Amino acid sequence: MEDLVHRLGGRLLFAIPKKGRLQQPTLDLLSGSSIEFKREHRLDIALVKNHDIALVFLPAADIPTFVGEGRVDLGITGQDQVSEYEADASSVGASGVVEVLNLGFGKCKLQVQVPEESKFQSARDLIGHRLATSFMGLTERFFAKLEGTNGQSANGEAVVVGKLKTKIRSLGGSVETACTLGVADGIVDLVESGETMRAAGLRAVDTVIDSAAVLIRSKTSSNQKLIDLITSRIKGFINAQKYALCQYNIPRSTLQEAKKITPGKTAPSVTPLESPGWVAVSAMVLKEEMAPVMDRLREVGAEGILEVAISNSRTD
Repeated sequence: MEDLVHRLGGRLLFAIPKKGRLQQPTLDLLSGSSIEFKREHRLDIALVKNHDIALVFLPAADIPTFVGEGRVDLGITGQDQVSEYEADASSVGASGVVEVLNLGFGKCKLQVQVPEESKFQSARDLIGHRLATSFMGLTERFFAKLEGTNGQSANGEAVVVGKLKTKIRSLGGSVETACTLGVADGIVDLVESGETMRAAGLRAVDTVIDSAAVLIRSKTSSNQKLIDLITSRIKGFINAQKYALCQYNIPRSTLQEAKKITPGKTAPSVTPLESPGWVAVSAMVLKEEMAPVMDRLREVGAEGILEVAISNSRTD
């Protein structure tokens, strides 16, 4: 793979999750942002057809490291993975990762969990007890703060400066079974819907961080123009998923009242109609607000009210 990277001819390298809960939403995002590629079977690099970009498929947990060390220029991963990388990086130097954009999908929480029947009611109750997690950096930093053994590195990052009373063990997978098997008294793990946690007989007693998928870039990337273009495309597609176009006809005499209902992103578009005293109006409206907006427009005399889907946009 390293030889292949050297043969990419200066393309911008964009890391995306190779599997897991973030992969399909990421592929959908790239498709909606007109980033066209075909991935050959079992190959972890794919060339983008319409841009000077190569996609690199990596484990989500590794993407912040590759971005932070400047091995790839851009990446999509979870905020939990970025925070874990930065928790580790704080002890060896400044992070090389810049968070560019919250992508809004893959929302979850990194939570402290205990068995349903246990006596523990808060994370503080677990001080001095056994914990299992795959997020060692974040867990150590969280409990260091509870125990009062946290401090700051030279670059202002929170670090563990004393020995922890809490015994934290690293597990690579199936963390939710640690309590049942007697390995730990509690765990720190990601919770999405909560179904896996409840099925394992666990309950949450505290939240370490909230997480969602994010677009990140390397501080050392040299192709800022292309990064800005890709960011703009992704942002435009995300905004298009939130909004729809509301179009309607209305008498000019009640136009000002209608404009208060549909102010648009900047201002609504107003076009005179051949019918005297009537205008056509078009404005972006949040999808979740569309139904009541259409009802209010009808009350002020609007006719021919339509909701039109937006497949893409270039709006902030």
